[in-house]
Amino acid sequence: MATVPLLSDQDASPDARAVFDDIRAKRQTDYVNNFWRALAHDPDQLSAIWTRLQKVMAPGALDPLVKELIYVAVSTANGCSYCVHSHTAAAKAKGMTPEMHAELLAVIAMASQTNALATALQVETDDRFKA
Repeated sequence: MATVPLLSDQDASPDARAVFDDIRAKRQTDYVNNFWRALAHDPDQLSAIWTRLQKVMAPGALDPLVKELIYVAVSTANGCSYCVHSHTAAAKAKGMTPEMHAELLAVIAMASQTNALATALQVETDDRFKA
């Protein structure tokens, strides 16, 4: 359960509704998900996050699917169930196959294990790896 009410279009401010309308238009859907509805309590933050997300997740040096896979990995590491679910759905929509998903989970699990071991052992970083 959210810590704030999820604002309906009727309960959201005009500024928040304008962002909702932009989300619908850009995503070509009539659905505005719960994350945006929770953020709508602060229309300035809602607008800023929506604007930044569009820039970060747009095609660039990294393919949009790769960006979604990274989002899933970071969300897993941060323990954000909402983001794991929403970005897994987005990755599937962008072409993630069940085999890709399985490999992604294997990489996340491997990185989690080796990160924990390197941290526990306090292994010093090799000079050649330092930027």
